[in-house]
Amino acid sequence: MNSQDLDRVSLEKYSRAAIASSREVIRSYSTSFGLATNLLAQPIRSHVQNIYALVRVADEIVDGAAAGALGSNKFAAAGELNKLEQETYKAMNLGFSTNLVVHAFARTAIETGISRKIVEPFYYSMRLDLQQTKHDKKSFDKYVYGSAEVIGLMCLQAFIQGKSYSQAELETLRKGAQALGAAFQKVNFLRDLAQDFEQLGRSYFPNLNVKTFDEGKKLELVEDIKNDLRLSAKTIPLLPKTSSKAVVAAQLLFTALNNKIERTPATEIIKARIRVSDFAKALILFKAWIGVRPR
Repeated sequence: MNSQDLDRVSLEKYSRAAIASSREVIRSYSTSFGLATNLLAQPIRSHVQNIYALVRVADEIVDGAAAGALGSNKFAAAGELNKLEQETYKAMNLGFSTNLVVHAFARTAIETGISRKIVEPFYYSMRLDLQQTKHDKKSFDKYVYGSAEVIGLMCLQAFIQGKSYSQAELETLRKGAQALGAAFQKVNFLRDLAQDFEQLGRSYFPNLNVKTFDEGKKLELVEDIKNDLRLSAKTIPLLPKTSSKAVVAAQLLFTALNNKIERTPATEIIKARIRVSDFAKALILFKAWIGVRPR
């Protein structure tokens, strides 16, 4: 074996270790999403796990683990986020990073065609979390695009890699991916209303305050999420079988969460996080596996 072959073998071994590290991140942080990814065929599953891991690390800088080391030093957190962002772009160019999670993401980006154009809005939104605690309609839409819709677009790149679609079909798929990402984010905002406001001093939905949150506002937000879910459901028939069941599982899970929010009084939503039972999650996964589609 010549030196070039040895180098290639070394890189592949390193990449497998990087992918394993991303898989561990999703196992540690997301039970529901992690279970849904099991319905994806390989290598799509690894690609989605690699995307999730990078997103998780960035989120831990602005909202999670970094605070344990840095306290409330937002300037230091912003510095760490900037380093992660620049390392991401460098790895996407080189195909290598000393950061295992970044390396895994870069390999996915290169193989599936994820461009810097849809990575930049993600980091923009993460940076907003360190700078802005309230949103108007314009900033909210921009935040949701960067924090959630582009994640849907990244995953879509993995789903449709090597497949042929018309421009009209691609546009439908893109709109659906963005709508599903937006629905995920809005549901999580609703579930975390009190925590975001009380612990982080943050209010995502425009003109919303937990002190004045009522049934009318809740139903307005629930209906908006339903519209996103309806739009995303239209794209499922266009998805390859290698990814459609996992998307169905995610769609059904967040539909169940949104339905539970709709049934729960507004006064209870601001006190406790809405959850779906483990049994209900298992049933959703089974439905997705046997081919049930969202209505």
